[in-house]
Amino acid sequence: MNSVSRTSIYTTATGQSPATRRAASWWLSAGLGSVRTARRLTRDKLAGWGFDDQIEVAELLVSELVANALDHAHGQVRLGLSAENGSLRCEVEDEDPQMPTMRTADLDAERGRGLFLVDTLSGSWGGTPTPRGKAIWFELPASAYAEAEIDLFAPMAA
Repeated sequence: MNSVSRTSIYTTATGQSPATRRAASWWLSAGLGSVRTARRLTRDKLAGWGFDDQIEVAELLVSELVANALDHAHGQVRLGLSAENGSLRCEVEDEDPQMPTMRTADLDAERGRGLFLVDTLSGSWGGTPTPRGKAIWFELPASAYAEAEIDLFAPMAA
């Protein structure tokens, strides 16, 4: 199920007035294909909204959150995207009320870096309890990123 809403607002990110508040959400099945589906939905929606500069980072972080939800929760997962007031917000809701914790992964570990990526690449992130469980969200600026050099494969500081 796809839901989209639009409300007139002013945004400094595009310099246009009036601009549009954009929001969309989808329920994803609890299968491995859901990560690929979440990436495609994110890519397609952000391209349609004109947020080309944020697509790669948003896709990566959404896939991390959806994969975490599928690994640690049960039932359906909801992906929500919204853009308003110069900020792009992505959230993934699952049916487990337990909030995730960021951990330090060993250099040879195959897992354990998802929230580190979210923390490093997003403007802000957090978790919110919901009636069904929790929603983990992150925000990105809706305007272009400044060039930054981040080595995602460098050893993490303890």
